[in-house]
Amino acid sequence: MNAVLDKQDNRKLGLHEILTWMEQDQLVDAENAHMLRTIAIGVDYDKQHPLQIVAQRNWKHPEHAKPLSLEFLTEWLAQRLEMPYVRIDPLKIEVTQVTDVMSYAYAARYNVLPIRVDATSITVATAQPFDREWIDELSRIHRKEFDIVISNPDDINHYLIEFYTVSKSVSGAQISGQPAAANIQNLEQLMELGRSGKLDANDQHVVNIVDWLLQYAFDQRASDIHLEPRRDMSNVRFRIDGVMHDVYEIPTNVMAAVSSRIKIIGRMDVAEKRRPQDGRLKTRTPEGQEVELRLSTMPTAFGEKLVMRIFDPEVLVRNYRELGFSEQDDVMWQSMISQPNGIILVTGPTGSGKTTTLYSTLKQLASPEVNVCTVEDPIELVEPSFNQMQVQRNIDLDFSSGVRTLMRQDPDIIMIGEIRDRETAEIAIQAALTGHLVLSTLHTNDAPSAITRMMDIGVPPYLLQSSILGVMAQRLVRTLCPHCKQPAEMSDEAWDALVKPWKAKKPDHMMEPVGCLECRNTGYMGRIGIYEMFTFTDKVKSLINDSSDISEIRQQVIKDGLKPLRLSGASKVANGLTTVEEVLRVAPPPISL
Repeated sequence: MNAVLDKQDNRKLGLHEILTWMEQDQLVDAENAHMLRTIAIGVDYDKQHPLQIVAQRNWKHPEHAKPLSLEFLTEWLAQRLEMPYVRIDPLKIEVTQVTDVMSYAYAARYNVLPIRVDATSITVATAQPFDREWIDELSRIHRKEFDIVISNPDDINHYLIEFYTVSKSVSGAQISGQPAAANIQNLEQLMELGRSGKLDANDQHVVNIVDWLLQYAFDQRASDIHLEPRRDMSNVRFRIDGVMHDVYEIPTNVMAAVSSRIKIIGRMDVAEKRRPQDGRLKTRTPEGQEVELRLSTMPTAFGEKLVMRIFDPEVLVRNYRELGFSEQDDVMWQSMISQPNGIILVTGPTGSGKTTTLYSTLKQLASPEVNVCTVEDPIELVEPSFNQMQVQRNIDLDFSSGVRTLMRQDPDIIMIGEIRDRETAEIAIQAALTGHLVLSTLHTNDAPSAITRMMDIGVPPYLLQSSILGVMAQRLVRTLCPHCKQPAEMSDEAWDALVKPWKAKKPDHMMEPVGCLECRNTGYMGRIGIYEMFTFTDKVKSLINDSSDISEIRQQVIKDGLKPLRLSGASKVANGLTTVEEVLRVAPPPISL
């Protein structure tokens, strides 16, 4: 503990003291300070931290005119007291460990929050650095050193409730055992989050765990929620901006109850745990926004693994430039989707944004004058402007039979979730040849490989020549945080590693990640697409035969104007949207021409 604090008795930090320090540091003038002292006389401010009271005044910094926010004031206080300042990141906290340090009542009494536990020390966040009565008592209990850090009082209050709520709910569910999930009856398919209001630390339901889990995922901008069973303690992980983060550990029996509740709401078979299942769930956030989730289960050694993919409801209103299309990409894509008939293929691995691209395209095409129909496995996002059919293999409704059905529904535009076999491919081609525009996905490493992939599953070359309009491959790269990115020099070696074997002018400088409070010190916020696409020109068609050479096709499409994924990523780097390392992480390696 530093000398400033050692001289102090155990006490609460007061408003008068904060204002005096702010005057000394010229953050506030004497007039405003006196006014606030006067207002505070006789007013019940006991329930608020003095920094919270000051932040509510919306005073401006005298130098740069930025608001004296609570976050700024907290950091200023830490600097003045020569103490560490920590912005609480819930994804970096082992909740099960920190909630064992002290009870909720004890933590709430002193308004402190444990944030880190290791073999020799415990780190505790507080906004009352002079109130140290609790340290001696807990030091005797745990026989560890306590490191005190300053944190935002709002964050401490928020996460104090949140962490202890979920911990209490898990404990309560563990005590009650598996029946906790079985007692749930008459569940609606639409689950309204936050219906019970603010979470309370005394609630002990599996329902609360699921409620917290979904709200937490939305708050952290997660795209996927992974529930992974293990022998004793199971893992909860989020994928945020394409990267996995550990979130929480739950006892395996409680995880089974949580999974069962989610399966019930998603209208899945709760009793079936041996076979993979798919389902859907729609939730409503406390703000009233509806969010769709796609559910998928997989049997593992220790139980069912459940993955929930979260779909952004605003995805359908994005234009192509917002998705990451360059001007050239936009023109080429519009020329393909404006054709009256033919097949357009979108390729890429799972999680590369193919669904977003297809739904955005269909939303644009779905005018009152056309009939848009889809067959999907599963329906990932319900959209009222087109007709969607779900694959159901238990009744022999697969992609091929689904497309046959759609052909009798007078469609203009057909979207096939994925071409996986020869039968589906040939039916899609027949649909294209009979005057329909067909969009579908295919799993290949790059765009030219789609041709050989279609031939591998048994489609004759002459059918490809007459039906396919074009192919697009895509990936998602993380975008730099706009709040903290900064210019940096780029070496010739790094640029060459990105664009080789092609030639591209190296930009004068690039942007690099820094890390700030907004991006959780990752340096990245959000994702954007990189694309490569080509159309079937006469020269490309002439190369498609029984002895097709993929390298010749690749050379030809590049001559016709295809810009490979790496070059698309290089343009994003040059525009300051992402980094060389991020493009190299997701883009396939260069293929010698």
